[in-house]
Amino acid sequence: MSKKELKTNAMRMLERQKIPYEYKTYECEEFVSGIFTADQTGLPHELVYKTLVTTGKTGAHYVFVIPIEAELDLKKAARAVNEKSVEMLPVKEITKVTGYVRGGCTAIGMKKQFPTVVDQSAEEKEQIYISGGKLGMQLKLKPDDLCRAAGAVYGEITM
Repeated sequence: MSKKELKTNAMRMLERQKIPYEYKTYECEEFVSGIFTADQTGLPHELVYKTLVTTGKTGAHYVFVIPIEAELDLKKAARAVNEKSVEMLPVKEITKVTGYVRGGCTAIGMKKQFPTVVDQSAEEKEQIYISGGKLGMQLKLKPDDLCRAAGAVYGEITM
């Protein structure tokens, strides 16, 4: 596989913004879970984050990036984006809304830039891993760089 074939929208956006990152690929036929991904790649669970997409009471979409072992607190998430409530986007709508597939969804380079909140636990980490924009790819970057690339803020959003 040539380097050109590996480029995802997320990688192109990071390069455009001159944000350093590393990527890691792994065999993946279908998405199982973030924990499975971390185990497949030998990555420490506490450094791997998942991207969740929600819909607010107003119909707007919001993106939340949280540790793979954590659960999104919908009340805290809604407060973080000034919504009355938020609910998870149905899986069948992920590609239509984000341009990414389930398990390959990342906060960087979605079809549209949605308000994005990264769990505050990432702030203290030197580097974290997020989906690279397709199944079988993880990106390693600094949390502040993720926030810059995704137009995100940090917030308390997990249980």
